[in-house]
Amino acid sequence: STWVNTIYLYLAMTNFPPGKVLLLDMDGVLAEVSKSYRASILATCHEYGATSVTFETVAQWKARGGCNNDWKLSYDLIQNDPNGDKDVTYEQVVDTFEKYYQGDGDKPGLYELETLIPTHETMKELRRRCGKNAMAKSLEDLDRIDCDKFLKLHNLDDLFDCCVCMEDGPPKPDPFPILRALELLGQNPGKHVIMVGDTPDDVRSAISAGCRAVGVATPENVEKAIAQGKEHDTCSLSMAMKESGADVVMKPGFEDLLDMFPANQ
Repeated sequence: STWVNTIYLYLAMTNFPPGKVLLLDMDGVLAEVSKSYRASILATCHEYGATSVTFETVAQWKARGGCNNDWKLSYDLIQNDPNGDKDVTYEQVVDTFEKYYQGDGDKPGLYELETLIPTHETMKELRRRCGKNAMAKSLEDLDRIDCDKFLKLHNLDDLFDCCVCMEDGPPKPDPFPILRALELLGQNPGKHVIMVGDTPDDVRSAISAGCRAVGVATPENVEKAIAQGKEHDTCSLSMAMKESGADVVMKPGFEDLLDMFPANQ
């Protein structure tokens, strides 16, 4: 219920020191990607015969963990599908995925459908409260070109001090992305560091690095929950994040995060 979630948020605010360093995942946290990355997964799978794959299938696999890399997830889904092309190579899957995501010839890429989830006001206020050298972006299995493209398109690139992407090292749930971001920021791990993500891998990565994890429900999952008369944090991904140790799972846009970063610190 909303009351229960309010209690979780209160405990997250009072049982730990105030947040001072903010680490943000990209897809599903900053960027609404159901029509881009998620749709590229489906299109790629279907092209290679894995027609049983749906948005719900993708959500279920991501809830299990170990599925942050959408190229590998697409390949694994094709191999798992009874009708999937077992002869397709990983490289072919990557090329096909990129064809849909980046665009092909005169056909525009699905990345153009991405939108910003939080408001600019929320992002600027979090930046102000964190101060210098305290915000990192895209702790994500996403390459730097796509990351920078989205942030520049939405006028967010000047709000962050560093970026950790897929080419930098092991992906989540390995703690490397968190620890590398903190190294670049000149900060130490601790409960004053809050990582915001939308998958259990994000949560596990933060906790393994000795930091706190806050989950955020994605817009498409919240839309489904509302249609079913349920709370925003009842989908399989949200439940998996809680079970993995997230302090709380917030609504899309994470405005409540401001309560964890006092304005007067």
